Amino acid sequence: MSKTRNLYLIPYVAWMLLFVATPIVLIVYNSFFDVEGNFTFDNFQKFLTPVYLRMTFNSFWYAFLITLFSLLVAYPTAYWLTRTKHKQLWLLLIIVPSWINLLLKTYAFIGLFGTYGFVNAIFEWAGIGTQQILFTDFSFVFVSVYIFIPFMILPIYNALEELNPSLIYAARDLGASPWKTFRRVVFPLTLGGVKAGCQAVFIPALSLFMITRLIAGNRVVTLGTAIEQHFLVTQDWGMGSAIAVLLIIVMAVIMMMTGNRGARNTIR
Repeated sequence: MSKTRNLYLIPYVAWMLLFVATPIVLIVYNSFFDVEGNFTFDNFQKFLTPVYLRMTFNSFWYAFLITLFSLLVAYPTAYWLTRTKHKQLWLLLIIVPSWINLLLKTYAFIGLFGTYGFVNAIFEWAGIGTQQILFTDFSFVFVSVYIFIPFMILPIYNALEELNPSLIYAARDLGASPWKTFRRVVFPLTLGGVKAGCQAVFIPALSLFMITRLIAGNRVVTLGTAIEQHFLVTQDWGMGSAIAVLLIIVMAVIMMMTGNRGARNTIR
């Protein structure tokens, strides 16, 4: 039985080695070489310069904003989903947009937010006039939140669905207000779903580059944009790999910090 089980693991292990471990090893290897192929540590030293530190700050700041707004929209939405009829239909409507190609969704927003787009047409009709919506911080954060929000809603919805309703009834019977019940019972017991959603949004938001390029233009410059530039434009694979290695380390640290370590979701 154990031998059969081990045979089933072979495709998974092969996939992980070929498409996860091997690319990481290659990125780490390339990070120690300059454009001319000489072994060097200058790529990591260069990362500590003000230009790259500014990009790092921008990456974390925008990832934080995207995660925050996604959470503020996703938690009430997930809470409403658990108390409405036709849950499966609403969940399907939330999930279906994530099946559409990311590039297509991005170009759709370019059409909506453009100078002659649908949103500006409404502004013109309302007498507001044409506004510069595309290539702004607002458009970048808005589109990013739209794209990532299903990944925030689903884990929170699952956590709320698993919540025992008798705990809420008990809190209300003991005189707790709706806000106190949420703060002391509901939210602590669904914190695992919140953490999972924040991981699913914050980590990929750190390395955005396509949305940054198409929606924000040159206004928003992040580490993802820098990696794209080094690999595709300047051909400095060493510097691009060094940034990627540091991003991988940061993502791993974030996952360890926000991971569930034992049963911490207790009512206080």
